[in-house]
Amino acid sequence: MSATREPCVPGLFSEDGGARLHGVRCRSCGTPYFPAAAHCRNPDCTASDLEPCDFGGQGTLWSYSVANFAPPPPHRYDEPFRPYVIGVVDLDAGLRVVGQMVDGVEDVAVGARVELVVDPIFHDGGKAYTSWKFKRI
Repeated sequence: MSATREPCVPGLFSEDGGARLHGVRCRSCGTPYFPAAAHCRNPDCTASDLEPCDFGGQGTLWSYSVANFAPPPPHRYDEPFRPYVIGVVDLDAGLRVVGQMVDGVEDVAVGARVELVVDPIFHDGGKAYTSWKFKRI
């Protein structure tokens, strides 16, 4: 029996029809925001006109770091703790996003092409709590 999937933070992302982050984009200047912003923070924008926008698909790994130690609460993870990679990705949609990598450090390289996915970050009570992550393609 597989675990029921549930987002760790409802409303920030979805996986129906492919992994998508829910944010906004300014209609005036095109600046994207995730999570959604209340107003455009681009200093060159004179008309803060935000519309809902979903971001997903592919991008390029800009930088990464390895978490070699267990994070403190309230962060949760499956025991035993395993080091994981945190990537900074420039999505083709024009948004720079930080997220955990599915791949291990030996498979990660700056400049690699990646795609947005939704994957479990921990399991509890028969549920798999999910978040957005990136996977090398």
